[in-house]
Amino acid sequence: MAFPPSGSAQVGLARPLAPEPPDPARGRSIVFDKSLSSCVLCHAVPGNEGPQGNVGPSLEGVGSRLSEAQLRLRIVDSTRINPASVMPPYHRTDGLSRVAGNYRGKPVLDARQVEDVVAYLRTLK
Repeated sequence: MAFPPSGSAQVGLARPLAPEPPDPARGRSIVFDKSLSSCVLCHAVPGNEGPQGNVGPSLEGVGSRLSEAQLRLRIVDSTRINPASVMPPYHRTDGLSRVAGNYRGKPVLDARQVEDVVAYLRTLK
């Protein structure tokens, strides 16, 4: 996967990672699934009934603030925008040093899941 240069909030990944149409409902389930994505542990997410994270920015209105390409890059590897980001790279597998053995070489989210999450986040206007 070719990444744009790091450091600019305006960069993104324009091309979808999966050929199938994304499903925002599946994306919502991934965002709220603490065992899969952990999004709600770090971010406040509209509709979350449980404790909300405050490590990362609130996701309220993120679909209005960021383009599809910008959201995709942040999910794939947020360090491309901010090298000091503590958000895990959900789809990048290369160049990682602290990865549990059973996760080495495997993305946290597959291409379709990334696209589903992007589709869900785009609904948060």
